[in-house]
Amino acid sequence: MAEGERRSDQGGPDRSEGFGERLLGVLLDRAHEMPPQLIAPLIAEEVARVGGRDVSILLQDYGQLVLVPLPGRRLTVGEPEPIDGTPAGAAFLYGTTAEVPTSDGIRMYLPLLDGSDQVGVMALTLDRVDDDDRRLLRRLAGLVADMLVTKHSYTDQFFQARRREPMSVAAEIQWTLLPPLAMSVPQVEVAGILEPAYDVAGDSFDYALNEDVLHVAMVDAMGHGLDAATMATVAVGAYRHARRADIGLSEVYAFMDRAIAGQFGPDHFVTAQMMRLDITTGHLQWVNAGHPAPLLIRDHRVVGRLAGPTTLPVGFGGEKPEINHQTLQRGDRVLCFTDGLIEEHEAGGEQFGEEQLIHWVNRIEPTTKGVRALVRSLSHSLKQQRGGRTSDDATLFLFEWRGGAADHLAVLD
Repeated sequence: MAEGERRSDQGGPDRSEGFGERLLGVLLDRAHEMPPQLIAPLIAEEVARVGGRDVSILLQDYGQLVLVPLPGRRLTVGEPEPIDGTPAGAAFLYGTTAEVPTSDGIRMYLPLLDGSDQVGVMALTLDRVDDDDRRLLRRLAGLVADMLVTKHSYTDQFFQARRREPMSVAAEIQWTLLPPLAMSVPQVEVAGILEPAYDVAGDSFDYALNEDVLHVAMVDAMGHGLDAATMATVAVGAYRHARRADIGLSEVYAFMDRAIAGQFGPDHFVTAQMMRLDITTGHLQWVNAGHPAPLLIRDHRVVGRLAGPTTLPVGFGGEKPEINHQTLQRGDRVLCFTDGLIEEHEAGGEQFGEEQLIHWVNRIEPTTKGVRALVRSLSHSLKQQRGGRTSDDATLFLFEWRGGAADHLAVLD
């Protein structure tokens, strides 16, 4: 029996139900049949059992600017909280609990983590806080996040709460297509962001962690609007199908190429970047199909481009591509981006350019903690430097290789 484990009167492990287990167990027991509209009052009741009040569930808006209160019975619904410069925003960006003394107690902001993707923040007020409260509420927030992610597929309520402006049909398609915007495990962390959030069309990205291999793809379909969104959907669908068939990168490219050419004809194309990272060794492979070369960031500075042989964009029937290789060092980051990020310009003026991008990476990288926070800060800063305009899709995807192992997470203390 593990150290510290209690024994029952019969000599075996103590399986009696304590207060914390009862509290969290209610969520687990009822989650399967819980209608989405009853999540809010159940959460409020759970928080009340530990002496909490004024509960708010704050969800990230699509533009990643504010945390928007989710409406619901017994929830406190106030104004949206800016992500920058607020305790709620800090809890959201960095996945840590923030505690703020108030006139009537302590306001707590707990990150809602689905795996490692930040869903939002749960806010509540307690008269006082001790370590038992912190532990129990942290676990409660984890269960709440899982419920929100599960139930969001059954309702439009969460989508509607996150919207701060009208969304185009093309953007609706793209957001439905995306994986979680961030993922973190001990060996690797990834994060992505799309602009313009409410009108994106042809840009998309995808990733999957299969055993010890991180698979990444970024696509940029030609054109705008629904045509581009449809093409990007086919490209990502073909990529996922080929990836799940466990074939090589060259074969993945060929499969995507045939899918786009067969569906849209010879005058349509998608630029793409397909990558594979061995998270145990740092060995990176990639195929570049007419896409801007990714940037390699080391010790908080861009040290070069991941240049190498390229092939024709997907849909143009390129020859079998050459696979590029790079061995990363621990802590290295790779930044992928679409051409809309660097080609923006005022009428008659110069393009924003890759050198400007590198300048801003070098400026922001040393002062920003975490991959997700960096991607968000970089995207918003670049948009501001481009005059607040995004006439073309401008997408960023960043991953950091850390190495090491995660086996310790499967061992009970």
